[in-house]
Amino acid sequence: MPRIIAGRAGGSVLAAPSSGTRPTSDRVRESLFAALESADALHGARVADLYAGTGALGLEALSRGAASADLVEQAPGAEKLTRANAARVLKAMGGAVPASAVRVHRQSVGTYVATAHGPFDLVFLDPPYDLGDGELARVLTALEPSLAPDALIVVERAARSTDPEVPAEWVAERTKRYGDTAIRWYRFPAEPQPRSESQS
Repeated sequence: MPRIIAGRAGGSVLAAPSSGTRPTSDRVRESLFAALESADALHGARVADLYAGTGALGLEALSRGAASADLVEQAPGAEKLTRANAARVLKAMGGAVPASAVRVHRQSVGTYVATAHGPFDLVFLDPPYDLGDGELARVLTALEPSLAPDALIVVERAARSTDPEVPAEWVAERTKRYGDTAIRWYRFPAEPQPRSESQS
């Protein structure tokens, strides 16, 4: 069973469906969040967890100091568990953040990002491994209006997958592989990059 690894809700066990989702392993989350804390990317962050599954990524961020978490999950069963997990984490945090700090959205990620939300400082995308490259590229492009300046976007995919197609101004910061999983970080620039004459 997945659990919250550290922070104010550390040790809380999260419910997970028997099939249909692929929760990020505790080992991968532990390494990922250690790196995010080292980068000071969590304290006070407004977080979006797209393809949330159990909500483990967004709720881990909340436990470790994020200000809010929006969890997006389309599958009815997984969405119900995500709501239960959010309630469990909020209870474990003992009122450290208001209940309104966690919002669970039952809709497709494509629908969600089609309308600007946020702004978000940190976005997790852990799509199904069989999600097509083209669909992922469309989601990443549509996400831009919801990003805060200097936002960090973390994409989890199969290690064998190619780099996702991201908007040209995003900065690829790092790639880390854990067995059959690859984590890629991208930075949305704080200032728009000047367009060259050839781009105008």
